[in-house]
Amino acid sequence: MKGKNDAKKEMPVLSDLGQLAQSMYIRMVPSYGNSFFFTIGVYLLELFVILAVSGMIMLIFGPYWWDLTAAGSFLRSVHLWAAEAFVTLMLLHLFVNFSTSAFKRKKLIWAIGSVMLMLVLLQFAFGVGIAGGLLSQWNDKAGADLWNGLGLGYWVNPLNNGAVLGWHVAIIPLLLAVLMFVHYSLVKKKGISRPYRKDIPYHMVPTDHGKMYRRMAYVFIIVLLFGVFFRVPYVPPLTIAEAANSHPDNTATTILNEFNYSSGTAVYNDTIDPYTFSTRQVYVTIPYMTLINLTHSENYEANFLSLNSTEQRLLMAAAFSYFSDNGSVANGTTSTNPLISVASSLTLMAESGAYQSAVQDESASGLNYTYVIRFLFDSGALQGAASKYGMRVSQFGMLNVAKQPWYIQYWLLPYNLLEISTSGISWWGDLENGILATAAFIVLLAFPFIPYLNELPDRLGFYKLFWNRFTVPEMRKRTKNRIRK
Repeated sequence: MKGKNDAKKEMPVLSDLGQLAQSMYIRMVPSYGNSFFFTIGVYLLELFVILAVSGMIMLIFGPYWWDLTAAGSFLRSVHLWAAEAFVTLMLLHLFVNFSTSAFKRKKLIWAIGSVMLMLVLLQFAFGVGIAGGLLSQWNDKAGADLWNGLGLGYWVNPLNNGAVLGWHVAIIPLLLAVLMFVHYSLVKKKGISRPYRKDIPYHMVPTDHGKMYRRMAYVFIIVLLFGVFFRVPYVPPLTIAEAANSHPDNTATTILNEFNYSSGTAVYNDTIDPYTFSTRQVYVTIPYMTLINLTHSENYEANFLSLNSTEQRLLMAAAFSYFSDNGSVANGTTSTNPLISVASSLTLMAESGAYQSAVQDESASGLNYTYVIRFLFDSGALQGAASKYGMRVSQFGMLNVAKQPWYIQYWLLPYNLLEISTSGISWWGDLENGILATAAFIVLLAFPFIPYLNELPDRLGFYKLFWNRFTVPEMRKRTKNRIRK
């Protein structure tokens, strides 16, 4: 009969892993250190693992599975709610350390945590951007405006899901994993923050790991229950074919705007111009050449361009007038006005779905939706669909789904309010909002080093929220003794 020692010898790997895990334990904490508020870091680590595992499974099966199957929808919902919980607990963790002025003795730990918070918010935004569906399209467009306004659109283009996928599944998770390890190692070395105030009694006690494990189980169960009862709905992405079939005259007008460089993309002037491509080439010339090569029809675009500038202006005005008066697209293909013929032919091509395919094929990557989403936005179709589902056009669009209960994103409220309050200022754009957001992050990062400002939590008495008779046993005993006397 084998004894316990023999069993241990047969499982040296598990034994080594167990010893490694135990070596990372924090053994002693202040008497309040076993309360929920001072163990949030453990639950953040748990949620990070849940996100990593669920994300890997989703990657294995792909977008069709996570968007359109019951099992995939459930896992996608679990992934989302784990992300929601992660951001919520991270903000709470930040507030606890802010309120108790833990940053005074742990300035580096605070700085690392601030960088992690920024990365987590970016990770969340990128995740929604590549999830698929209308929400992703709206999120990508709004996110692109912010990055473009900051002058970083060349390096980070949310409309290119292929590039964003790399940020979401590799770059940011790796950075977070490294920072989390360093962050925890420093906390383990320095220990849980002890009161800096002499009026807060405490003594050191053993860490109650059992209580933490039970709370971890609760967190996991809550995330699963939210995944079951609050499924994330899938709204299919808007296509150019849908927009063209709903409003063919509007699609034709948009094609004319792309042709004469008057569309939103063509005149994009939000501080910088990241869209250096020719809208005429992308949205008219190339797809039209594809069409006439297939149909062997006459090249009316070339006929128009062969005319003098005065004739071109007159024909352009007549074409806009024709479609604004609900002119027939079907009849327009045989119009004597070459521009009406071109726009009508491309609109019919759009209704069949071939136009979007032709435009998409112009991208170097099949996951780069810049051309398609920009066209949908130029036409106004994307804004209309977003409004239908509660994504308010007047606000920063990233995850802005106010009518739906499954998205909370309360942390974007300050930025949304900034967008609303500055929307009437003609010279104020995404660059200015981005600068303010960046400045706020810098202040957060440097907060422990800013004289007077770093005294604010103590002056406001925020420490009482987390150091009180409910969390500190010594204070509870002191209160009971006073009552008895």
